[in-house]
Amino acid sequence: MKIGIIGAGNIGSLVAKKLDAAGHQVKLANSRGPESLADTVAGTGIQAVEREAAVLDADVVILSVPFAKNPDLATVLAGAPAGAIVVDTSNYYPARDTKISEVDSGKPETVWASAQVGRPLVKAWNALLSLTLAEAGLEAGVPGRIAIPISGDDAAAKALVSDLVSVTGFDTVDAGTLEESWRLQPGTPAYCTELTADELKAALTAADRKRAPLNRDAIMASFSKPDVEFTRTGAVATNRSLSA
Repeated sequence: MKIGIIGAGNIGSLVAKKLDAAGHQVKLANSRGPESLADTVAGTGIQAVEREAAVLDADVVILSVPFAKNPDLATVLAGAPAGAIVVDTSNYYPARDTKISEVDSGKPETVWASAQVGRPLVKAWNALLSLTLAEAGLEAGVPGRIAIPISGDDAAAKALVSDLVSVTGFDTVDAGTLEESWRLQPGTPAYCTELTADELKAALTAADRKRAPLNRDAIMASFSKPDVEFTRTGAVATNRSLSA
């Protein structure tokens, strides 16, 4: 499968390497140009390209940019095939991103992002730490395999993306439509809490739409304390305790 990934941060680059290792044709792009990706793609089959080239003949396009940068991708995605599946991995953090009044007022993040980029989106890979992605993937069927939620309005697109998620080492739980994707945003029990599929289903049901932004900000404040060392174990424990 031909896969274009825009954004070469922790999630984008890790997903690229895992999909490349599984035999997919992967193109990786960022805003700084292919030369800046030489170290990232070294020793892999990943092709570093300009953003426009990443989407040209892609079956799947994965957007892994900071949330507030999504509007910048509308012109890039205009060059993608009409039938390409487009995936959003981003999350909104007001303390980091430009404040967005529509999202602050309750519009689900990926509903907003879909309107900005002008394409239907599937939300996936947003609700796990990059350390989890790097360290905790397991083969399908292994007991205790971590599951991540996925949302979207096209069942066939979600099924295909779920297959790609599995290649990267994780089960998926269908969290419904994009309108319901608030259930996997920061501050919810499903977000970066390393749950099995059954546990994740319960976490999605338990999500509190009004509390989630407050939980998110409390979690970020906790991580921002000068004496706190960010670790996978600590981050998961904090997410679990403050979003319960």
